[in-house]
Amino acid sequence: MAETMEELAAKQPGFLGIESARDNELGITVSYWQSLDDIKNWKEHSIHKVAQEKGRKEWYKNYKVRVCKVERDYSFEM
Repeated sequence: MAETMEELAAKQPGFLGIESARDNELGITVSYWQSLDDIKNWKEHSIHKVAQEKGRKEWYKNYKVRVCKVERDYSFEM
């Protein structure tokens, strides 16, 4: 389902990218969007809503959503 949601999100207006990390007990996925309206539209997308409901019923004991603004982004590579 994660792959399907990533493919679907990538087709939505305002989508900028996604990053994920997982281990045995913890997973985090960060999606990046151009605007708050784009985030709202993704949250309300009908297929995404089905995945959200399935997640609540089958996959997750709990989860947290944060909406944040990225002010700066940089990296270091050798």
